Amino acid sequence: MKKTALFAALSVLMTWPLANHLASVAPQHQDVYFNMWRLLWFAHALVTSPMDLFNANIFHPEPRTLTFSDAMIVEGLLAAPLVWAGVKPVLLHNLVLLAAMTSSGVAMFTLAQYLTGSRGAGVLAGIVFSYAPYRFEHLAHMELQWAVWTPLTFLALHRVCDTGRLRWGIAVGGFLALQMLSSIYYGVFLATMVAIATPMLLPRDRGAPLRDVVKALSAGAVLAAVVCGLYAIPYMRTQERMGGRPIGEVALYSAMPSNYLAATPDNWLHRGTASRGRPERRLFPGLTPLLLALVGLLLRVPGRRPIVYLLLLAFAFEASLGVRGFIYPLLYDYVPGYRGLRASARLGLFVIAFLGVLAGYGYQSLAQAMTRRGRVLLVAACALAMLVEYRVTPQLVEFPNSAPPVYRLLLSQPRGVVAELPAAHGDALPGPDPLYTYLSTFHWYPLVNGYSGMYPVWYGTRLDRLNDFPETRAIEQLRRDNVRYVIVHGGPELSSSGQPPDGLIELGRFGTGDGRDTLYRVR
Repeated sequence: MKKTALFAALSVLMTWPLANHLASVAPQHQDVYFNMWRLLWFAHALVTSPMDLFNANIFHPEPRTLTFSDAMIVEGLLAAPLVWAGVKPVLLHNLVLLAAMTSSGVAMFTLAQYLTGSRGAGVLAGIVFSYAPYRFEHLAHMELQWAVWTPLTFLALHRVCDTGRLRWGIAVGGFLALQMLSSIYYGVFLATMVAIATPMLLPRDRGAPLRDVVKALSAGAVLAAVVCGLYAIPYMRTQERMGGRPIGEVALYSAMPSNYLAATPDNWLHRGTASRGRPERRLFPGLTPLLLALVGLLLRVPGRRPIVYLLLLAFAFEASLGVRGFIYPLLYDYVPGYRGLRASARLGLFVIAFLGVLAGYGYQSLAQAMTRRGRVLLVAACALAMLVEYRVTPQLVEFPNSAPPVYRLLLSQPRGVVAELPAAHGDALPGPDPLYTYLSTFHWYPLVNGYSGMYPVWYGTRLDRLNDFPETRAIEQLRRDNVRYVIVHGGPELSSSGQPPDGLIELGRFGTGDGRDTLYRVR
């Protein structure tokens, strides 16, 4: 409980002033709308039509639209009781976000403490894993905050090597599956790391008979394969329909070595380095953990496990270079799952995870010859240095917890397909689509608009036609899509007479000027 309280307090501190406005503000990013929509959709689908969970209400009439990005199964299950209890969307989002950072720190603390026998090492490793600039680069990407299962998987792997017990082998598979259900990116990457780490640990690291260890790990592998295989089915169908990520898109999100020298623009101490990276490619791990890791590797003869983590760090670093490196193209060509991923730079999370472990070993090397008072002062100094290096001023803005009046009117109408205008242009996505996606949570009618990690191939053309509204081409497209309602936000009158065009019936108008919302029904 003490370590949970510690990392909960640190999460509040490192994201301050978020905790001061939990119910109204969130990170300034369009993906916050998307996060809230996914959490709310999951809770809605569970009580209305669980079998249609992946057939979310956006991009009508496309099927399986929840698989256009991470479905966030674990996050959805954790948030559902809060949704049903009436917790407002923005507060819900922030609670799930802070829970992710806190639990990640606790999990890494547990792993580092097990490896080193030192609580101080656990504290420092947890700080690196939970609050390095990578975390704040992805503060609005909910699924990329839920990395708690990664250190727990490695903890279970070490325990099964040490004991040979079946329960720890099953735990390896269970934690790996939970990571996949929390974040597909991290699930695929973690499966790769475990596959690499296991043969390096087995020959010399085990403290139990090899047969027992293999049997336990085999049971865990079967569990992970079954869970992840079932989860992959709708995603594979979507990939067959839409294709994988083109290698050119992967190149855009491949890291460069210089990106590991780039912190985020809102970092207090290292903001001047932000120009060395770009969005998704600011991966600076901090100077303090690097120095501690070097201490651990240079001031004593490294043990087996530190060497394994050093090799894993090197692998994750090289693979994060994507098409600029040697490893990732092989993974893309030959390992299932990688063709659906576009951002190899997200392997940066594993770089900071393994660095955190090595920093814990470095602290242990320095602390083992110190008195208790000296150890306390050392861990306090190192923790303070890390927190200063990692401190940011997060950009927070208000997000709505309720819908404008036009949506309440829509909800009173018979169910039907909705289109919202003005829409984004096909060559300038996403435009207002993230907001439209979130606002659909207040009625849950099928929506022609949508926002996700990918788009249907027809979507850009469809939007360009709808943006001709109220011309004939747009009206014909609405009818082909079986659209029943059109919400028009702002803009001039639709005709010189002030009357709706042919084919539309005005149901209500709210506001004035550019703030006007008008609801139409298509004849």
